[in-house]
Amino acid sequence: MEFVDRGVSGSKDRRPALDELVAAAKRRKFDVVVCWRLDRLGRNLRRLVTLLDELQALGVAFISMGEGIDCTTPAGKLQLHILAALAEFERGRIQERVKAGLARAKAQGVRLGRPRRRIAPERLAEVVGLSEREAARRLGIPRSTFQRLHQARRDGTTLSAPREGQR
Repeated sequence: MEFVDRGVSGSKDRRPALDELVAAAKRRKFDVVVCWRLDRLGRNLRRLVTLLDELQALGVAFISMGEGIDCTTPAGKLQLHILAALAEFERGRIQERVKAGLARAKAQGVRLGRPRRRIAPERLAEVVGLSEREAARRLGIPRSTFQRLHQARRDGTTLSAPREGQR
């Protein structure tokens, strides 16, 4: 069996494939979890240790290929705890760097997010009567942006939208 969460951060507690893995373990569908790297399983030390304790209580062994960790031995368990702590530390450092970069950009007056532009009323008039999805597609903007523009127009206010092609 293979459980893969594509595009979901290892820092998230709820991941569909991880939840499926735990459910399958509870149904005794397998007796060992083999993971490519420890940080692919999780980056939160407490959650990772809890998960591995839960697997162990179910009689499921854990092996991490990248680090050579075999949790069926005391030395493997120690290695696991050290590497999990390092993974959590690295996650915290990444968060610090991202926050510092955003704060620096804000202090320098950099405007974050999509570039803004106005959509001429005649362009909006061209899409009257179309579904929101089709109107947004023709205007080259996300549907949620079209909904905000449409609401602003009804309210009599102006609102800018992302530039075309900036989705």
